[in-house]
Amino acid sequence: MRHLIAVLTAISLSAACWASPLDEYWSNLQSLCGNAYEGKLITHPEGETGFVGHRLVMHVKDCGEERIRIPFMVGDNLSRTWVLTRTGDRLELKHDHRHEDGTPEEVTMYGGTTTNLGRSWEQYFPAGEQTRGVIEAAFSNVWVMRVYPGEVFTYGLWRLGTPRVFQVDFDLSETVEPPPAPWGWED
Repeated sequence: MRHLIAVLTAISLSAACWASPLDEYWSNLQSLCGNAYEGKLITHPEGETGFVGHRLVMHVKDCGEERIRIPFMVGDNLSRTWVLTRTGDRLELKHDHRHEDGTPEEVTMYGGTTTNLGRSWEQYFPAGEQTRGVIEAAFSNVWVMRVYPGEVFTYGLWRLGTPRVFQVDFDLSETVEPPPAPWGWED
């Protein structure tokens, strides 16, 4: 019996060593569940000031095995939610935008899917064909999400071939009071 326990322990430890970067990234995101964090605008496209001077808060509000939803509050605007979905060995990012009455905005559910396992702290999401249909100019968008537990969460956007760059860093060393539920959510 002792031999069987030793073998099972070794198999368990071995499986933990074989976790993919995507598994580790997902675990890092899951560790943030239920918490809200304040962000700082690092850079934004010239002339686009919609985020400037507003309080920025992300709330890792809804976590499941296959999907994590992260509302992103800009000032009093509760229209944005990042939706991350595991699809096999890939990760999909969608931007769910809602009106105050909860109905979808005209430009919503755009994003992209990772093309590889990424890194345990970093995933890139190149725009998908569906995004091109929603926002033609976004065909060259690449979003990035970085998670350094206890330190920083970065949300960024680069529109390749243009000067359009956007980045917000959230301080993971300190939680803040969660914002109200985003528009369109039940609770």
